[in-house]
Amino acid sequence: MKLSFALIIVAVAGAFGTASPVYAEILIGVPGPMTCGMAWFGEQMQEGIGMKVAELNAAGGVLGQQIELLPVDDYCDRDQAIAAAHKLVEARVDVVVGHFCSGAAIPASIIYEEARVLFMSSGATNPTLTDQGFRTVFRLAGRDTLQGTMAADQLAENWHAQNIAIVHDGQAYGLGVAEAARQRLHERGVSEVMFAAIEPRKTDYFDLIDQLQANRVDALFFSGYAEEAGLIIRQARSRGYGVRMIGPDTLNTEFFGQVAGPASEGVLFPANPELRDKPEAAPLVARFRANGYEPEGITLQNYIVIQVWAEAVEKAGTLELDAVIEALRTHKFDTLFGTIGFDANGDVYGYDPFVWYIWKGGQYAPVDPAELTE
Repeated sequence: MKLSFALIIVAVAGAFGTASPVYAEILIGVPGPMTCGMAWFGEQMQEGIGMKVAELNAAGGVLGQQIELLPVDDYCDRDQAIAAAHKLVEARVDVVVGHFCSGAAIPASIIYEEARVLFMSSGATNPTLTDQGFRTVFRLAGRDTLQGTMAADQLAENWHAQNIAIVHDGQAYGLGVAEAARQRLHERGVSEVMFAAIEPRKTDYFDLIDQLQANRVDALFFSGYAEEAGLIIRQARSRGYGVRMIGPDTLNTEFFGQVAGPASEGVLFPANPELRDKPEAAPLVARFRANGYEPEGITLQNYIVIQVWAEAVEKAGTLELDAVIEALRTHKFDTLFGTIGFDANGDVYGYDPFVWYIWKGGQYAPVDPAELTE
């Protein structure tokens, strides 16, 4: 995808067409879903990262060195992510920022740990990513267990006397959130009538809708990505089926509304706080919009990842891995999230990573407490 600001990016094809490594003063690897069904998240990653890198370069770089980006398409796929990780290691990147999908981030993290390459993610939420005990992994997103718990609490409070279904897409992210939701639901003394998996990237989910209707499901928690969620609720509404949907944080994108259409109305989901609404974010949001880009979804989160990394490097006074890791673990960082830090596992702390949103009128907005009831 073409970035909306002036920034030199190393060409991936040229970099890996020969055995010669790419050299830059500072080289940041940006692996993510650039061309697959989650490509809008790849675009948000590149825009957020690119904006902050452009600002840093204009101010003299980091430690007086200019930064270049090396984007690689991981397709949100395990095998492609492993290949992408090997390419970035071979290119001698100084840090990797990306791998939005947990199913890509987890296997890639093993490559980075073995190669001693710093890896920072703003999107992968599966607990396994940081539970592996790797020193090189840091995450600015909340963990799946939290949003799964939030969804289950919502279901238990408002639909405990009705039929509940939990459906996931079988991938690391979707399954992780779904299992966390089911565990919490059972802790609340509520049982689901369905716990099922779909096949991702289909265009027809009427077989699932048949199952939901046969089980008289009143409330559906779908744990997966925006495209499938949008199709499921749209196709349910086409049948006149009024099932209430709760989704995960992947629904914080206009793409969900485009797929679901009017059927998006009333869909609830937990997600990162909408940073665009913060008064202190106004100048940054204006810079994105001046470049013709609306910084929705994870755009600003990725801007923050680069901000935090750059500050850690400056505090360390070097790009040497152990020194940067020490700076990340021992310092606090003032960001649009608030003042944040990282725990021993590399998970972020210092802000509330998930709040409730609702789709209404073709866009999503923070939830009024009254909207969290039937």
